[in-house]
Order: sequence, then C-alpha cells, then structure tokens
Amino acid sequence: MAHYFGSAFVEGLILLMAMLMAISLAYLDPHEQAYPWLALVCLVTVIALAIVLSVNYTTWLSLTQVVVLNEVVLTHLRVGLWVLFWGYWFRLSNIRQLHWAVWSLVAVMIAGTALIRPPLYGDLVPLQASTYVYPLLMIGKLALGALLFLVAYRGFRTQKTEGRMAATAVLLVFIANYQRELRLLHIQTTFTFAGFVVQLGLIAMVVSLLIITVMLLRRFIQAQALKEQWKLEIQQAQQVQQVLIPNELPQIAGLHIDGEYRPAREVGGDFFQIIPVSSSGSAIIVVGDVTGKGLQAGMLVALIVGAVRSAAQHSADPLHVLQEVNAQLCEREHSSATCLVLRIDADGSVTIANAGQLPPYINGAELSMEGALPLGIITEADFSVATVHLNPGDSIILMSDGIVEAQDPAGNLFGFERIAGMLEHHATAAEIAEAAQKFGQEDDILVLQVRRERDSVPAPQHDAHGAEVPA
Repeated sequence: MAHYFGSAFVEGLILLMAMLMAISLAYLDPHEQAYPWLALVCLVTVIALAIVLSVNYTTWLSLTQVVVLNEVVLTHLRVGLWVLFWGYWFRLSNIRQLHWAVWSLVAVMIAGTALIRPPLYGDLVPLQASTYVYPLLMIGKLALGALLFLVAYRGFRTQKTEGRMAATAVLLVFIANYQRELRLLHIQTTFTFAGFVVQLGLIAMVVSLLIITVMLLRRFIQAQALKEQWKLEIQQAQQVQQVLIPNELPQIAGLHIDGEYRPAREVGGDFFQIIPVSSSGSAIIVVGDVTGKGLQAGMLVALIVGAVRSAAQHSADPLHVLQEVNAQLCEREHSSATCLVLRIDADGSVTIANAGQLPPYINGAELSMEGALPLGIITEADFSVATVHLNPGDSIILMSDGIVEAQDPAGNLFGFERIAGMLEHHATAAEIAEAAQKFGQEDDILVLQVRRERDSVPAPQHDAHGAEVPA
C-alpha cells in the first residue's frame, strides 16, 4: 500500500511540474489559449490526488466527502477540461459550441453520479435507481470520449504536421481517464514493478504529459521565432515609412505648412506628401488613408506614395494624379485607399481632387464636395473636383477620419461638431491631433494645415511678348 501511494506522490509531482510549465508559458505567451487550459487540467488532477492521499494520511475529510469531491465532481470535470484543452490546442473555429457540448455532458454526468453516490443514494434516491442511471452515465462518459476523438480528428485535418504526436497524446489521455471502462473490457490496468503498484492510467498520464510538453515547447519556440520575424519586418516597414513620410515639412515660398501625424500602431495607414513644383511655384499636397492596418498597410502606403510622386512628375493636375494611382491599385486588386490631392498655385488658386477622403476646411468651414469612391475600386471611377482661392492669411486644413472617429471609453465619437468648435477658436494642427488622441485614438491621426502668408507675392505674369505685366 505504501508503494501504491508512493507512485501517487510521483504522479502528483509530475502534474505539478507540468502545471507550472503551462502557467509559465501562458505568462510568456498570453495569446496562446491552450496553455491555461492545460494548467487547469493538471490542477484538477492534482486536487483529486491530494484528496485521495489526505483521506489515507489525515482525518481532514470523511469518506463521503471524498466520494462527492472525486467521483461526483472532479472525475467528470477532468475529462471535460481535457476535451477543451485539445479544442484550444487545435484552434477549432467552433469553440463556443464545444464549450456548450462539454459542459452540458459534464453537468449531466455530475448530476447522475450524485444520484447513485452517498449521501443521496439509499436515503433520498431509491436503490433500484442505479439500474437506470448506470447505463446513462456510461453513455454520457463515452460521449465525452467520442467528443475528445472528434476534436482530435478535426484538429488532425487542419494541423497535419503535429498529427502523429498529438494522436498518441490524445490516445494516452483517453486511457488515463477511462480506466474503469477498460477493465470492463478485461484489459489489465494495474501492474507491479520492483515492488511498486503502477496503474496503466499513471503510465499513460506521464507519457502523454511528456509528449504534450514537447508539443508545447515546440509551439512556443515557433511562436517566439514568428514574433521576432514580425518585429524585424515591422522595423523595416517603419524605416521605409520614415523615408516616405517626411519628419520635417518642406518650406515653400508664400506658404506656411504645419502638420501632425500620429499612427495608431507601429506602422500607420495614413500618409501625406508635399511636393513642390519648382517650375511654376506651385505645391502639390496629398493626404490619404489605406485600407488595413499594420505591416500590410505600410507596404501599401509605400506603393501609393511612389505612384503619386511618379504621376506628379508628368502632370501637376490633381485629377490626373488620382487617376494614375487609381489605375495602379486596380491592377493589384484588393488594394484600396481614400486620397485627396490638391495643388496650390503661387497666386492662391487651389485645385482639389478627392477620392473618398474627408473634404478640407477652408478658414474653419468645411468645403462642400461631391462624394466619390476610394482609389482601387473601379478603373474608370469619377472623382470629385473643386477649385477655391486662398487670399493672403487664409488657411486650408486637411485631416484623416482618425480625428472624427476618435472614441472615448463610453463609445462617444469625437465627431465633426468638436472639430468645428476647435476651428472656430483657430486651433492648430497639433492642438486638434492632441485633443483627438486624448479623447480616445482608434485610428491613425493626420492633420495638415496650410496657410497662405500675408506678405506672399504673386508670381510675375508675362504677356505674349515676354514682358512682365504689373500685378
């Protein structure tokens, strides 16, 4: 008997080590949901072992309490937790339905077992009830076992690389939790080795935990390697974006340009470009927002910025620039972006072409423009075009929807009314961006403010003979 319980202490030690490892991995990689479920399985099993040992070495628990805790509750709970662990391990898509099935079966098993165990059995439940309850309990436990193998089968189909190792572990888990059923099939489940009584369930549990440990460590190492790869790619994307999106705004004669760009993630999806046109003294300003987030959005920004600069070399017409970028995005498919292109001439004339971006604000008032589809949707899309004139001292503000869509913890949007209120008080680009970010940043924040200087001098005009015409 001492040898028998000695093996129970060994089993408990192995379970504690597995539980600590699962907890450590869950702490290091909180995104992997299988780790905490394995820790729960080990915890429940350790508690069951501790109860068995306590009743043999202490008087803390009565035999009835042991029966209620172990046979009625923990035995069925452990099998259910094993099923859920494998469901999370294989990352099944219908995990909610799996929870419902598991907990329904566990509840039925606990209730049924309680009816044929003390203190209910014989006192409140008639003895002949066991004739009907036992078969139902057998069916329920086999249903849990069938659910375990169904989960494993579905997992093998999606993760074939881990199939053989996981198949062995699942089979051993079944053996460890179905000792009584195996004995009914006349399968030997108890062995004596060097004076120790060893159960087949203990062997199956130890080997299965060893296999699962190898699988957990393998997945953890792969996850860490993937994280490092993503970090490297994000750093590279950030470096590209820093080159494409200027940290210092270019100085253009007659204009004062101020801007704030605050990405919501490491790599932002908003972008802007300021391109001087030296031949005419004009400036082309581009703002936009690509679909998606993170690394993919950063790469799409690089493509669009390159296309914008290439188009601007051939024509300073904002509509032409939009059409050229739209053609390139349509060729790629599944790549879209909102974008606004404007050209400010030296005399204050402004031409604006818009593809789904928020309209600009002229001296604090929103410019009325027709709506248009984003870039990359339709090859021959029509984009809205408007012309305005900036007098000396006038300003134009461009911003991304990250300002409007900023959201506080209560779900309230920053909205257009707050923007209008800030513009009435002549808020700067930095003040608008700061207010939206503090309100609750949900998306990239971009604000550009362009003001025509009061002392700006129009570009000299010439007549047909080349003589300068007085302003």
